[in-house]
Amino acid sequence: MNREEKLSGRELAGMIDHTLLKPEAMPEEIERLCKEALEYNFASVCINPGYVVLAKTIIGVSSVKVCTVIGFPLGATTTKSKVCEAEDAIADGAREVDMVINVGRLKSGDRRYVEEEIRSIADTVHSKSAILKVIIETCLLTDEEKESACLISKNAGADFVKTSTGFSKGGATAQDVALMRRAVGASMGVKASGGIRSYDDAILMVQSGASRIGTSAGIKIVSENK
Repeated sequence: MNREEKLSGRELAGMIDHTLLKPEAMPEEIERLCKEALEYNFASVCINPGYVVLAKTIIGVSSVKVCTVIGFPLGATTTKSKVCEAEDAIADGAREVDMVINVGRLKSGDRRYVEEEIRSIADTVHSKSAILKVIIETCLLTDEEKESACLISKNAGADFVKTSTGFSKGGATAQDVALMRRAVGASMGVKASGGIRSYDDAILMVQSGASRIGTSAGIKIVSENK
């Protein structure tokens, strides 16, 4: 998508992961999120693992997917625990899994650890025909580290790289999305997440190379350009 092209709100909805990850989210809020996703035909609902069963019950058989997060938000848990989280989430009904890398391992130069961890989770997720997005937490990385994280994720078999958890020092930027797209090429998804709150924000991310948008402001975004 070039800088002159713009999507309608309806077209953009199909690229949005309708997100509610705050720790105080209550069941009734998750129910509302799922019903909104069905109404607006968002790509997925993105919720914490403890609500996957509830979300799947509401979503049912639909084009809207249930997405959850693992190793979230720090990425500092063990590989074994992340694999277990992924297995549980998929068994509960998740079709998309967003994992957080071990940022400290990446920054220390331990590429092998990071790649093997992603590959372990990718194998688990793909064995159940689900998809894996890898959160690299761009605000904590240098440009060189961002590129490295993207290439590692691609080599390990992930389906997407994702900018941010939304729980660290910063969120998605157009510059980071463009860097990530250049790093992975056209064969892999790029998800922009964190701080995207308007239609113009979302369109800028798509124009920069994002193929998926994670946001809690999905309804506002798509309603600004119908």
